[in-house]
Amino acid sequence: MKEITISGILILLTIYISFGQSDTTRRDPYLWPFSQQSIWNMPVGSAAEYVPAKIQKATAWGMTKDEDIIVLSNASAMTDIYINNAEWDRDKDRCTKDGGLLFRAPIPDNFVVNKNTWDGQTPNSGLAVLMPDGVTIKQTQPFSRCEAGQFGTSKYVFGDVNIFGDGYYGAHGGSGLSAIGGTLRLGELSRNSGAIRHALKINVYGARNLYYDNTTKGYRWPALRADGYASSSYGKLRDKDIVKECRMGALLALPSWMKIDSMGFETAPAKILAQAFQDYGAYVVDDTGWDVYAIVTQWSPEGRFTTEFEKEWGFSFTPQSKNTPWARDMDRIFLNLHVVDNNSKNSIGGGGVPRMPLAPEFKSTNTITGSKEPDIKIYPNPTADLLNIELGNEALPNASIKLINTLGACIFQNAIDNRKLTLNMTGYNAGIYYLQIEMNNNKIINRKIIKSNPNLGS
Repeated sequence: MKEITISGILILLTIYISFGQSDTTRRDPYLWPFSQQSIWNMPVGSAAEYVPAKIQKATAWGMTKDEDIIVLSNASAMTDIYINNAEWDRDKDRCTKDGGLLFRAPIPDNFVVNKNTWDGQTPNSGLAVLMPDGVTIKQTQPFSRCEAGQFGTSKYVFGDVNIFGDGYYGAHGGSGLSAIGGTLRLGELSRNSGAIRHALKINVYGARNLYYDNTTKGYRWPALRADGYASSSYGKLRDKDIVKECRMGALLALPSWMKIDSMGFETAPAKILAQAFQDYGAYVVDDTGWDVYAIVTQWSPEGRFTTEFEKEWGFSFTPQSKNTPWARDMDRIFLNLHVVDNNSKNSIGGGGVPRMPLAPEFKSTNTITGSKEPDIKIYPNPTADLLNIELGNEALPNASIKLINTLGACIFQNAIDNRKLTLNMTGYNAGIYYLQIEMNNNKIINRKIIKSNPNLGS
């Protein structure tokens, strides 16, 4: 019997867990994206070091939202998105073509984003849209689509991310963080949805709650930046000592010793939300710009999170009055938040034993529309060396494959001219990969591949 190393045991455990899960217990990447180790999916850990954030009580509104526009209907006709220079100037029009084509993306013709449908005068309007390959997400801000069936407009385009990758970054301009990861999605926070199993995103009033100095520049990992006006704004209206650890990108959480049942919540959804703040925390991704709290929620062609919330619970997610049960519950959460000060790329959530199980493996996916399973055989899987791929006649001609690692990087791609192809995996590290097959009808098939260690076993 050959010696089995610790790394070998971990690989075997990964294989056992992956193949022990049925597709009903695995997750849909379009509903629950990004890798298990993504900041959006990692729970707070037992080694988390907490520093009181001392968020000051918001006075201007009971609660607000920042809507991420998430479009995953990648079978729609392509929409041209042009440069518009209005940005966040209330006196300018976001509907005009002020420059050339930014990119094209599949957006349903009847989905309209304009001043009659968006919330506020100049919302952030970060767009995350799934491209036709079923894997790539493009992000832009501030997005508008002022008339049904017409072109869209925006200004800033961010780097593409892979839905199977870590997905850290995107169209939240204040921090540079994602416009899909961490968003409260449709179907969440309902009576029957169960616990929220990912980190959240929040905005706070920078002038009262965020710290800036010339060394930190007002942000911390994983944020890429702070607002351009941070040096003249952050902390300037603070009426007590500023918390240096509370900067753009901070992971804020209810500390582990706080008893959710003892916090006096008046509403059931607030208690569910508080548990998510304790188990996963929330990243500060933008400045509200006025004295309110905001949680980031989904707006999609399929509906709005806040509309669904009000229908489910019978009251508004964003009440104007501070004197409502929901607004008082939001104070109970935000005023008790702590910074997870040792959250870092090497100890996401603070490290130690995660409070919650890691996200399940991805289920096998065809396309977002879920069409009939094509005739494809991939074997052996797991494999230590050679991976055989057999395609049915409907895939040819002009099929192609890509091998993608868990960071979302394409590490191999090739055209397929015959029904059979053998891929040599011996040069790759043991672990999980995703095989993406594009067929001649533009359908994208994704399959998880496990590369095993050839030294395991007898």
